[in-house]
Amino acid sequence: METPEEKLAKKIKEIQQKGLENEVAVKAKSSGLGYINLHGFPISPEAISLIPEEQAKNLKAVCFFYSPNDLNVGVVDQNIPELKELFYQLEERHHLKVKVFLISEESFALGFKFYGTVPKIHEIKRGVSISAEEITAFENKISDFRDLRQVIKGLSTTDTVSLIIAGSLKTKSSDIHIEAEEKDVKIRYRIDGELMDVAELDKEMWKQMISRIKLISGLKINVTAKPQDGRFTIYIKDEEVDVRVSTIPTGAGESVVMRILQSSVTGLDFEKLGLRPHALELLSEQISRPNGMIVTTGPTSSGKTTTLYAVLKKLNQPGVKIITLEDPIEYKLTGINQSQVDVSKDYTFSKGLKAVLRQDPDIVMVGEIRDLETADIAIQAALTGHLMLSTIHTNSAAGAIPRFLSMGVKPFLLSPALNAIMGQRLVRRLCTKCKKKATLDEKTKKRVIELANNIPASSKEKLDTSKAAFYTAGGGCEACGGLGYSGRLGIYEIFIMNKEIEKVISETAAEYQIQEIAVKNGMVTMVQDGILKAAEGITSLEEVFSVAE
Repeated sequence: METPEEKLAKKIKEIQQKGLENEVAVKAKSSGLGYINLHGFPISPEAISLIPEEQAKNLKAVCFFYSPNDLNVGVVDQNIPELKELFYQLEERHHLKVKVFLISEESFALGFKFYGTVPKIHEIKRGVSISAEEITAFENKISDFRDLRQVIKGLSTTDTVSLIIAGSLKTKSSDIHIEAEEKDVKIRYRIDGELMDVAELDKEMWKQMISRIKLISGLKINVTAKPQDGRFTIYIKDEEVDVRVSTIPTGAGESVVMRILQSSVTGLDFEKLGLRPHALELLSEQISRPNGMIVTTGPTSSGKTTTLYAVLKKLNQPGVKIITLEDPIEYKLTGINQSQVDVSKDYTFSKGLKAVLRQDPDIVMVGEIRDLETADIAIQAALTGHLMLSTIHTNSAAGAIPRFLSMGVKPFLLSPALNAIMGQRLVRRLCTKCKKKATLDEKTKKRVIELANNIPASSKEKLDTSKAAFYTAGGGCEACGGLGYSGRLGIYEIFIMNKEIEKVISETAAEYQIQEIAVKNGMVTMVQDGILKAAEGITSLEEVFSVAE
């Protein structure tokens, strides 16, 4: 039983607490934030577990409500700088806008107690969970992607989506295309850069399938008239596979593309990129320099990101701080700080790069240089002790310089900043089991001889066309899934900056002039690199000529 003194003390505390809550409410209103008193508020395990306990303690922030439509967080001090990053991570992970509420110290203490009352909170994962047994079952039914046409019949919508994803993983495709047409729904995989038709579904299944995909991707099911972007994660054993989902409206219904991002493919070693010995030697020398800029060029899906990741893996050593700025982060690299730009939150490449440089990095990778502001900051960083890696969209290595100049970059800054520029494409590897010897027609033979004869002697690369044997794709076999090709590799051209190129940059030289100087100084062009690889039986001349000329 309470004594009169205890009752009085309790009453005084209640009055004081009420006064403090009123102060917080007034402060919240003046700051344009919501206010809540968490006394007696039921916080679910799903909500409290969204913020790790240690982080919640340090930032004095708790997630007190979480639903498919709302994500509410209470904070004691909204001015803590780290809160912005916390909100960004929550929004990225759960595809919901964080609603911020100001709470008192007492409310935070009440909310924080839920960490102790909930039995061992695990991270609550949202996504498609495909068991190893399920994958094995699908693999036993599918020898190659063509078998999907038969297996897919009669499955439920959920099983159909899982089968399509499992088939994509088995065939190592990079993208899944699901396209509504007038009479049916087409399923296509992009395998080694080529789109392959794999199955057709009844049009009646489309609504259920698109709803299932939207549900697991965090997209709005009732929005069909405008594009949406989402993502989900597939959990297979100890591996997580991120899937980026894009939808757009079409005349026959929405079209869906799912990009498969498997972090395991980053096991590619720098030495196994496909660079020939001389080019590998040149690039190795340049990435070992403490400052300057190395740029890879090429169209979309030409392997630029893979090259940069392989270079970063090579450079990732103790004592070196590496930060990347990407859109999106495609693969997770241990020991490297990776940051994703978000234009919707005004976190652009240029603003992100300014912030990154304040983090005291040794090496910086910027996913793409798209504008003058980003280019200027990157060049200044390269001139002031940082090694910069980036990409730019041009057709060749020589085309990068005119592209920079067209953005408005000052020639006298560009010349000393650039170390090396690399152009690249991806070609398919011939299946070693079913490839066959090719017979060249006179036109192709003449073309090969001319290109081989023009390979610079200083590159140390030689090709005796009179003795070379070339191969082409066979009829396909079980090993390659009937495609005649299996996997891809890069073909490259790389030139190092020299005084002659620096001089023509100051004179605003054309692309062909830079190309001529680079070749004169020993650059092997992409098509010549491809011919050398074709002569080794790695790829076909058809592949080389289709992507490099």
